[in-house]
Amino acid sequence: MKAIGYQQNLPVSNELSLQDIELEMPTAHGHDILVEVKAVSVNPADFKIRESMPAPEGEYKVLGFDATGVVKSVGENVSLFKPGDKVWYAGDVTRSGSNAQFQLVDERIVGKMPTTLSNFEAAALPLTSLTAWELLFDRLNVAENDDSKSILVIGAAGGVGSIMVQLLKQRTKLNIIASASRPETISWLEDLGADTIVNHRNPLSEEFAAKNLSEVDYVVSLNNTEQHLPEIEKVVKPQGQFALIDDPETLNIVPFKNKSVSVHWELMFTRSLFKTDDMQEQHVILNNVAAMIDEGLIKTTFGEHLGTINAVNLRKAHQHLETQTAKGKVVLEGF
Repeated sequence: MKAIGYQQNLPVSNELSLQDIELEMPTAHGHDILVEVKAVSVNPADFKIRESMPAPEGEYKVLGFDATGVVKSVGENVSLFKPGDKVWYAGDVTRSGSNAQFQLVDERIVGKMPTTLSNFEAAALPLTSLTAWELLFDRLNVAENDDSKSILVIGAAGGVGSIMVQLLKQRTKLNIIASASRPETISWLEDLGADTIVNHRNPLSEEFAAKNLSEVDYVVSLNNTEQHLPEIEKVVKPQGQFALIDDPETLNIVPFKNKSVSVHWELMFTRSLFKTDDMQEQHVILNNVAAMIDEGLIKTTFGEHLGTINAVNLRKAHQHLETQTAKGKVVLEGF
């Protein structure tokens, strides 16, 4: 089968950073399903792993997490899916990824694909939907029915922020403050349902003062947390909550002590990485998101289609994400 992989951690400008390769077809056992991949999207996790995680000695590492596809065969313990089912998922960081014609994935982290979206439109959503849902409802336990509370989402125009704003709009009564810095991303967030937009290129406390905004109950930082941390301390309420998903080199949370602010980290891969008792919750979340999409409550966060799934186009996608200027998700489709 066709796949795209790497053997060395190289800059994306190097042709060997991602290569077109041939691999043997895998076989499904246990809770695994074998999926014929139809479309994928690319996430910051892809280029971060490409830069830092070595491939096994003498082998290729295949990246890719978001995917849509069709179940071709199932393992002996599978009960949630059958051959022919159209599925979507975000995968497992410890296993071979979706940048391949066929992929093994544990049924417990897979959902039924929305019926109202194309393969590439749906591929934009699994990883970011799981990340946003888990952060809001599993980590922060946001007050869904309290219209007196507010949340600030920093870096909200990217993949996670784009779905998070929609989930907040549809499932909570929170006042949604989102940060963006360019006219096109500001317009994007307004369309998705953000109540107020602030510019994260300016000090957040100054933006809050200029717009007469009060301190917020929740702050979510989706990128450049280290840079924003001093201002986050200023705009979060006493006894508020702060959550992040990125990888700051240092995270000095001592300034949060005076306000008794709790700190939460979200990694979508935790459940599959540690095979947690509630691992199948990701199956439930993906089915819930699919239902919301098919009801017209949430729209795809697809931003740009870069063509077929191959090394050249994946390198373009990685390069685009490394600039941190993407609006919505970058997708590729077919081999």
